[in-house]
Amino acid sequence: MAVFEDPAAAVEAALAARERMGAVEIDGHRPQLRAGIHVGRPRKIGGDYLGVDVNIAARVVAAAPDGEILVSETARVSLDDDSFDLKRQRRFKAKGAPKDLAVYSVNASG
Repeated sequence: MAVFEDPAAAVEAALAARERMGAVEIDGHRPQLRAGIHVGRPRKIGGDYLGVDVNIAARVVAAAPDGEILVSETARVSLDDDSFDLKRQRRFKAKGAPKDLAVYSVNASG
């Protein structure tokens, strides 16, 4: 888990990490990064973050297939539509996440 001041920085970091991960090969295996990004108000205790929004972020990343970056609707509204190619996922259902939460697959634009 990583914490960012704004969702665009989180998406940029995830895109960069995914791209760099493509160069990694270990014993013939190429690991793939997946990420889930959500915006909320977690509670910081010591060096850790807790709360409902942390749980939702965990559900979003768990729903992402290998190599995919998903953002919640809450994060999407803070992103510049010209900077990222966003595609809404038809189905997102996860225990502990709001029933009406929409998620989007994201790639760099251009």
